Amino acid sequence: MNNFELEYSLETLPVIARELLAFCGDARVCLFDAPMGAGKTTLIKELCKTLGSKDAFSSPTFAIVNEYGYPEGKIFHFDLYRLNNPEELLDIGFEEYIHSGNYCFIEWPELAEEYITGNFIKVSIKNLGNIRYLHATNS
Repeated sequence: MNNFELEYSLETLPVIARELLAFCGDARVCLFDAPMGAGKTTLIKELCKTLGSKDAFSSPTFAIVNEYGYPEGKIFHFDLYRLNNPEELLDIGFEEYIHSGNYCFIEWPELAEEYITGNFIKVSIKNLGNIRYLHATNS
C-alpha cells in the first residue's frame, strides 16, 4: 500500500491533479472522502481537465452520475450524497461503471465501498482556510 500526501491551494490545483493522476497509475476508481465544501468537485473537475476532457463540468448531486469524454475514453463522476442505501447503486448500474475500465471519481463513497474491489485509490481532503491537505492511498 502506497501513500501520497500534499498541501495545495486553488492556485496549485493543476499541478496537484497531474501528480494525483500519476499516483493513480492503472487505478481507474478513486474515492473522495471530505466534508461538504472541502473541494471534492473542484479537484475532480481539474482531474477531468488534466485528462484532456473539454466537456462542461458540473456537480452530479441531483443526477448521481455525470459522464464526460476525454481522448482515451470516458470519465464517470459520481456524487452519492443523496443515496440512502447500497441497493440504489445497483439500480443505476454502479457495478458496470466501476468495472468498465473507465475513470470513476466517486464523491461520498461510503455506500459504494462494499462493491469496489481490485485496484482503487482513496483520497481524503481536509481544509484549513485557503490551504487543503490531500492524502491518497492505493489499495
